[in-house]
Amino acid sequence: MATLPLPPGSTLGILGGGQLGRMLSQAASRLGFNVVILDPEENSPAGRVSQGQIVAAYDNPTALGVLGQTCAAVTFEFENVPAASVARLVEGGAVVAPGPKALAVAQDRVDEKTFLNSVDAATVDFAPVDGLDDLLAGLERLGAPALLKTRREGYDGKGQVWVRSARMAADAWAAVGERPAILEAKAPFLRELSVIAARGRDGAIAVYPLGENIHKGGVLKTTIAPAAVDAKTEKRARAIARAILEGLDYVGVLGVELFDLGDGELLVNEIAPRVHNTGHWTQDGCVCDQFEQHVRAIAGWPLGPTTAHARVEMTNLLGDEIEQWKALAPKADARLHLYGKAEARPGRKMGHVNRVKPL
Repeated sequence: MATLPLPPGSTLGILGGGQLGRMLSQAASRLGFNVVILDPEENSPAGRVSQGQIVAAYDNPTALGVLGQTCAAVTFEFENVPAASVARLVEGGAVVAPGPKALAVAQDRVDEKTFLNSVDAATVDFAPVDGLDDLLAGLERLGAPALLKTRREGYDGKGQVWVRSARMAADAWAAVGERPAILEAKAPFLRELSVIAARGRDGAIAVYPLGENIHKGGVLKTTIAPAAVDAKTEKRARAIARAILEGLDYVGVLGVELFDLGDGELLVNEIAPRVHNTGHWTQDGCVCDQFEQHVRAIAGWPLGPTTAHARVEMTNLLGDEIEQWKALAPKADARLHLYGKAEARPGRKMGHVNRVKPL
């Protein structure tokens, strides 16, 4: 097992070769680390900016063995990596952060909400759904409309459907593939906020200012940060983040999506055990962004400062919006972050732009 803190020149491993892995690798490189990516897609966005890439499935035992032996610490860029793969790395002696507990909780929406409520991080009321009878009973208890989501996987609006009456139940159950699901009560929220927070290996916690999020078609479009929130709301969000990090014995950066009900009352929508799209604003709004912060945490370094030095409006560039780079490049207040993806499919995250304003 590696001795912490890891010195520059050490090798870090990342499960996942998408844009989050790419930006993590770039941050690690700035701190003098080498990075190896494990991803089944050859020539992945993250692989092209890293020391090397292992092209293999996430559950390939040989590939996992090589990654664990090569790297002083391993992390992941998305929460749907098989939990068994992380367990195999740990069993092989690899240092993995965040740990298997955080991954397991985040991979199952029922387990996630059960955990959140156990640490006094309130959520909407919910009901597990394993069949049509469960769905009908849940609708009767929670009321309609209610949101039906698959318990596992699904992101950016995928794997979920609004159920507006009991008459829609059968169609909704079919729409999620008749897979284990969760039914969530509708939240009477004013807006969605998010908080990005980190916990180091020594238990130190660092929390960034809140962001306000705007979605379009179930996909995050814009985050404005620091959000205009009162002291009561800021204090509550920080308390929620701390409770989650400590409850999971977490190491690394965590994203927490929140429903703002007003007057300092917040409900947790979901958590992401990784760097998060709503934290991209920190790249140009903070001295230490979320990607460097995650690298610092998993390497056992001290956490960096989280104070904002600018106001940032982060906008995702989806699909053919990537062509806006030509118009954005000359703008003095716009900083482009492009992911190097070859194909601009509709709705695919191709990059983002941070528009930087004075505080």
